[in-house]
Amino acid sequence: MTIKEVSEKYGLSQDTLRYYERVGMIPPVNRTAAGIRSYTEEDLRWVELAKCMRSAGLPVEAMIEYVRLFQEGDSTLSARLQLLTRQREVLLEQRRHIDATLNRLDQKISRYKEAVQTGVLSWPSEKESKKEKE
Repeated sequence: MTIKEVSEKYGLSQDTLRYYERVGMIPPVNRTAAGIRSYTEEDLRWVELAKCMRSAGLPVEAMIEYVRLFQEGDSTLSARLQLLTRQREVLLEQRRHIDATLNRLDQKISRYKEAVQTGVLSWPSEKESKKEKE
């Protein structure tokens, strides 16, 4: 199948398919002598898997790791456990960044609420700023 046919079949843009291949979310697709991508049944399974993983919200890094595991023939439970553990670590790190950002935003909102009531916008002193960062 051509990239256009695969694009239409799975409802993905051709650019998305090229991106999936470039970053390793699907293994490299065979090409004809003219350099045109020629998708086989095996390629279509990878495209379908990539689409499912994306719709499930998996981070791209985790998807690439998953594809690598199976390309290398390592679909053991320990390999899957390792992948899931890495995904969890990435998500926890993202959560920490989100929590810190929300905390800073809450502090700003609090100051602006006070400013609306008092008519004076105050900024925290250096000591307070250092406490907030810690």
